[in-house]
Amino acid sequence: MDYDSTKYIKTGNKGLFDEQETYQKLSDIGNPLEVISKVLGFGMFRENLEAKLLNRDKKNNAGAKPFDVVMMFKIMILQRYYGLGDTQIEYQILDRLSFKKFLGLESGDKVPDEKTVWAFREKLTNEGLIEDMFSQFTKYLESKGLIMNEGKMVDANFTVAPRQRNTRDENKMIKEDNGDELWNNEPNKKKHKDIDARWTKKNGETFFGYKNHAKVDTKSKFIDNFEVTGAFVHDSQPLDKLLTEDDAGQDFHADSAYTGKDQEKVISKYKMNNQVHEKGYRNKPLTDEQKESNKKKSKTRARAEHVFGFMEQSMNGLVVRSVGIKRATGIIGLINLTYNLFRYGQVTRLNII
Repeated sequence: MDYDSTKYIKTGNKGLFDEQETYQKLSDIGNPLEVISKVLGFGMFRENLEAKLLNRDKKNNAGAKPFDVVMMFKIMILQRYYGLGDTQIEYQILDRLSFKKFLGLESGDKVPDEKTVWAFREKLTNEGLIEDMFSQFTKYLESKGLIMNEGKMVDANFTVAPRQRNTRDENKMIKEDNGDELWNNEPNKKKHKDIDARWTKKNGETFFGYKNHAKVDTKSKFIDNFEVTGAFVHDSQPLDKLLTEDDAGQDFHADSAYTGKDQEKVISKYKMNNQVHEKGYRNKPLTDEQKESNKKKSKTRARAEHVFGFMEQSMNGLVVRSVGIKRATGIIGLINLTYNLFRYGQVTRLNII
């Protein structure tokens, strides 16, 4: 049925300045990509990326040229911030003005397809570049005085992986670290099987995947170190890998999962002031004094939960869509780096430290 179009706002005619007006509206509403672009020059990562990823031994310029490595790295950041898979990121770049502007693309420019995105992430992972760039940005934050070193807090959170449908016998072998012996006659099946991710339970909930163990600066809430394990690993187990000699003299904050003689030895080894929550035991409950002490410690330790809360809410959850701990470490490293980048944008814009 036809309708009288004269009753409604006119649509369909594109004006000369329409795109500029759209960008302005995005800015007025609040565009986090614009904020991060204003305060941070992503070119700081170029030298590191080009040194590891470009073929400098080519004798001529024959063959297809690669996409700009900084633009590809920014695509990795978009994926982690918005929780997008490889197919979706290609679609969203084509569809969204804010993504194009962030990447420096014009309408009609060629956009990397999902295979190119996957291959770039594989190179980053295999070259250990994600860890390198995380360290590079941490040093940048230190140079800006944003890693305060007035205390550290450690916590861990689950990163969910695609659930596996294995038999009981297969799961038993995986738990015994013999998973590599499985499916050798079915290579296509084997490459889709994750033998590094694990099942675990916490507070009655079941999880499958990995753990992101993070050390966070208590004052600024930037992550300055991380370690990735299977989900079954106890929160406190990677503590010795997270702490460094630079942490000496600072307060160490963590929940009661980090109590125990082994953990106390590690904290003492790095000459930190133990501010871990005390834990009650059967027939030996916490005293009122200990409860009050824990309450005071919670005000600081809870800041670590803000970090994971931002990842789960603003970054659309902690999820990996890959196979194996090497790739999971790369993706979780990108999640942590992305958090630090956007935290930097927030801190710089609001001057909140």
